[in-house]
Amino acid sequence: MERKIAVCPGSFDPVTIGHLDIIKRASKLFDTVIVVVMSNYKKMGNYSFSQEERVEMLIRCTRNMPNVVVDSHCGLLAEYAKEKNAVAIIKGLRAVSDFEDEFQQALINKKLNGDVETLFLSADSDNMFLSSSVIKQVCSFGGDISAFVPKEILSDIVERLR
Repeated sequence: MERKIAVCPGSFDPVTIGHLDIIKRASKLFDTVIVVVMSNYKKMGNYSFSQEERVEMLIRCTRNMPNVVVDSHCGLLAEYAKEKNAVAIIKGLRAVSDFEDEFQQALINKKLNGDVETLFLSADSDNMFLSSSVIKQVCSFGGDISAFVPKEILSDIVERLR
């Protein structure tokens, strides 16, 4: 039987509880979810954590999800999805403002790889305001981020950003 594989891409700098919620929900829909740490050309040189560190943090945070694997990639997402035989790309949406950019990316990915569909999962209402950027800002000013990030990586984030 063919296994249904999905790719859940992001920069995850750092991973948030919102990211984990999308990953958990996707893992219930697919046989395998590959969480892939991507390099976003808009953020090049502005990462707080290296690609290797982000992969390692995600591995710790997804350890209890048996059908989730973590990887990294620096090229085109559509090509990566094809290499992995993925049938879907999973994207989380926080607000309508996320949709325009994500929709454009979905159309491009479909043109580059006609065998992959992009599925949008709405953020849980408790997480709609969360972004890695907001967490980094709050943490750098000494704010408590423990409700926003997985406990497995809280100390890593605080140590790096304070």
